[in-house]
Amino acid sequence: MTEPLASQVPVALITLGVLFLLGLAADSLGHRTRLPRVTLLLGCGLLAGTAGFDLMPALLTEMYPVISIIALTMVAFLLGGELSVRTMREHGKAIVLISLSIVLVTLPLVAAGLWLVGVPLAAALVMGALATATDPAATYDVIRQTGVENRFTHTLKGIVAIDDAWGLIVFSMVIVLARTFDGGELSFWALRVSVVEVVGSLLLGLAIGVPAARLTGRLSKGEPLRIEALGLVFVTAGLSIWLELSYLIAGMTAGAVIVNLARHHTRAFHEIEHLQWPFMIIFFILAGASLEADALWMIGPAGLVYAAFRIGGRILGGWIGGTLAGEPLAARRWYGPALLPQAGVAIGMALIAADLLPQHGAMIMAMAVGTTIVFELIGPLAAAVTLARVARSLPQSPPDAESGDQSPS
Repeated sequence: MTEPLASQVPVALITLGVLFLLGLAADSLGHRTRLPRVTLLLGCGLLAGTAGFDLMPALLTEMYPVISIIALTMVAFLLGGELSVRTMREHGKAIVLISLSIVLVTLPLVAAGLWLVGVPLAAALVMGALATATDPAATYDVIRQTGVENRFTHTLKGIVAIDDAWGLIVFSMVIVLARTFDGGELSFWALRVSVVEVVGSLLLGLAIGVPAARLTGRLSKGEPLRIEALGLVFVTAGLSIWLELSYLIAGMTAGAVIVNLARHHTRAFHEIEHLQWPFMIIFFILAGASLEADALWMIGPAGLVYAAFRIGGRILGGWIGGTLAGEPLAARRWYGPALLPQAGVAIGMALIAADLLPQHGAMIMAMAVGTTIVFELIGPLAAAVTLARVARSLPQSPPDAESGDQSPS
């Protein structure tokens, strides 16, 4: 071990210990105050990062990409586990209609609003596509923290599970249009790459999920072992990155396959639920530490328009989709507010768009980063308030009543 690295290790380990204790404090404070622990952890990271007191060791911040992949792949497995045959039979129509409606309403609304305030059409279209992305980790954690289990939360988790697939497809189509409007040649490269990524990720999830459904839980009576859960998560994440596929879609697909095909146990992802929280603590704090507060001052009036129209688009889209799906009046108006968190997927889309549309790259990146900070902080709060309101209007589900083979912890 080199001397500089050796000198960083004690500081990194001490910091990790402090972060775990902060996570424990955030969990306790969240239960006492009803504040989402996601927002509390992001706030801690913001204070400890470059935007605050710059206390985070370099060795730890360098671990953020790996930790984020592990944490998000775990979330993907858990969300896929919500897509049991029983859940899809009862809520599949609502999941598809509401998710598609939110995408199809949010994109044109945000793009039109930005274009009307002077943003070039190509950049406005791209930002409209970015507005369709959500943060599955934040949304799922708020649901788990509140402990609300009813038809609204089951539908919500299903929407979050398939949302990234819609977002990737729509974004690839918009990039083709944006390049055309911006004077570039009509190329379907981006669309082809996105379709290959989605289809390839689904196939990888099937390739992992089918044998895993047959094998997990065979070594011990009842439920899969903790090491089996970790093995599946790491293999899925690693293969996805190696093959340049989406670990979110691959993990979600594998989770859905396992929960539907495995009949020799009842709680396919019980151990992932136990393992997930330590990774999520580090993930959210490091995510907060990576946020640049200066980006908020770069977005200007266009960023405010983006934020306002994204909120409006998701509320309107959720209402329309909920109405078409026949959802209760008490639930349909709350799907949009519950889906406001926005994170890594939007940043990833922005990086691709900045590369393909270099003349608008700086504007797209500044708005994507700045508005992501806003929605990562206010989104979980909105989701928590939404779940509290819905919990008073809809009956609570008994354990396993709607979640099929898996019940949340």
